[in-house]
Amino acid sequence: MTIVTIVIMVLLASGGVLLGWLLRQKLAADKIARAEEYTRQITAEAKQEAENLKQEKVLEAREELFHKRQEFEQESKSRLQQLQKQESQLANREVNLDRKVDLLNKKKQELTQLEESLRVRDKNQQLQHQELERVLREQNERLEQISGLTNEEAKRLQFNNFLEIAKHEAAQTVKEIKDQARMVANREAKEIIVQAIQRTAIGHVVESTVSLVRLPNDDMKGRIIGREGRNIRSFEGATGIEVLIDDTPEVVMISGFDPVRREVAKLALEKLITDGRIHPGRIEEVVERTREEVEERMREAGEQALLEVGLHGLHSELVRMLGKLKYHTRLGQNLLQHSMESAILAGIIAAELGLETHLIKRAALLHEIGNAVENESESSVAELGAEFARRYGEHEIVENAILFANNLPRDGQALTAATIIVGVANQISLSRPGAQKEALANYFQRMSQLESIANAFTGVLNTYALQAGREIRVIVEHAKVDDARAEQMAVDIARKIQDNVHYPGQIRVTIVRQYRAVDFAK
Repeated sequence: MTIVTIVIMVLLASGGVLLGWLLRQKLAADKIARAEEYTRQITAEAKQEAENLKQEKVLEAREELFHKRQEFEQESKSRLQQLQKQESQLANREVNLDRKVDLLNKKKQELTQLEESLRVRDKNQQLQHQELERVLREQNERLEQISGLTNEEAKRLQFNNFLEIAKHEAAQTVKEIKDQARMVANREAKEIIVQAIQRTAIGHVVESTVSLVRLPNDDMKGRIIGREGRNIRSFEGATGIEVLIDDTPEVVMISGFDPVRREVAKLALEKLITDGRIHPGRIEEVVERTREEVEERMREAGEQALLEVGLHGLHSELVRMLGKLKYHTRLGQNLLQHSMESAILAGIIAAELGLETHLIKRAALLHEIGNAVENESESSVAELGAEFARRYGEHEIVENAILFANNLPRDGQALTAATIIVGVANQISLSRPGAQKEALANYFQRMSQLESIANAFTGVLNTYALQAGREIRVIVEHAKVDDARAEQMAVDIARKIQDNVHYPGQIRVTIVRQYRAVDFAK
């Protein structure tokens, strides 16, 4: 091998090493560039993600700030309303205080004038007394000269005359005392009753068979009626109350003789109007919930009545039926208020006579309970109430008072002192001027009689007296009453009404037979 060859190989080897080194440098530079580019991408993505996160947090903060601001505004508005209400109350109190101050100033002036008048009168009486003493002295001197008697002798003679007069007056006084003694029992009884009346004052609610429901606008009337009247028919069928829609702006009237049904219908219609969703399914749902709400209100009314009268320990069912009297009247008088007033009156009378008040007040509070019991028999209201009280563990004295409080027997049999006191308190409450309306009571009795006649037929689910008693709407079971039977039932009910009820005009009997299929999607 020559030197040239060796040199060439060395040069080639050196060139290869250099070329490899340069290639490695190039690859390293490319890798570094790619790493830097990747780093820049990661950094940019991190910045973008941080920016997005920042925007989300800013939006969340703004939303939270918006909610906080709304809560603050609502709270501020509520507090402002409370402050306005308190300001109005304070203004009313200030006006009342000004009136009282004016009244006190006026009375003060009257007292000042009266004192001045009394001073003048006292001064005149002193002058008259001095003048009278002078005249008496002169008369005594003249009498001594005329009669020839000394002053002491005249006194003795006058004393004897006065003694005879006193004996005569004493005899008359004894006679008057004996006559007055015969009147003591009657007078004291009257005083007890008067004191009882003066110590109680409870307002009474006059019943009406029509309730008004306010509408937000007249367009709501069309929604209440529904397509081809389906909504109003569904509502009347579910509540048993007639809906009267006329040209009166923004007002709908609901009519029915049963006050509980009318209250349920009124509240249900108000809820439907507020909610805005009015269709047959929704109507039935709202009416059912409203019935439960009215039941709860009746229970609360019964508990409130117990609290105001000062009684406790009644069975929960008695409390519920007592609260139901809030929606019942007799002769135009609210029966719950009448029962509370009778209980207070009976308690006061019993206390004045020294009798046990708790049981007597209990009997007086429950003496009208039969009016709230559904009468499915021929029993009277008093018998229903007595049976209901006996069923829930009331004392026999309470039962006796319920049975006879509204109709005291003339022979006095089967009566207790509590029954007599409850009967007296009941008559005092009933005898208030304007407390009763006979025509309205007869109307309610006729409506109940119409429904009872229809309910006595087999297959009847519900009966509603509508249009002030001019129509009876009877809902029957589809499976038990076919079309032919429905036709015959209408004839039979109409004939029975003709034979048993006195009424003006004519009564329309409508049999409603509906088939309803129900299923649930699961």
